[in-house]
Amino acid sequence: MAAVGTVRNNEGFANSIETESLTRFAVDEHNKKENALLEFVRVVHEKVQVVSGSLHHLKIEATDGGTKNVYEAKVWVKPWENFKQVQEFKLVLDS
Repeated sequence: MAAVGTVRNNEGFANSIETESLTRFAVDEHNKKENALLEFVRVVHEKVQVVSGSLHHLKIEATDGGTKNVYEAKVWVKPWENFKQVQEFKLVLDS
């Protein structure tokens, strides 16, 4: 069990339906908020932080008008409340 507040790598993220679902949620929410048209390509990396629920630190590859870019997103999840919220979504400049 991870200590509260510790950020740890999620080793099984590559084959995780939950991780892909959270990543698609983050891209969709970003598109709604910014009136953007990003298209999900793949999850590059995931770290998880235990908070009141879990905070997923996602590195995402997505296309924007045919150009592939890497983005970082943080998604807060509290499954017992059926709660998901994108805390941050930004372009990684040195991808």
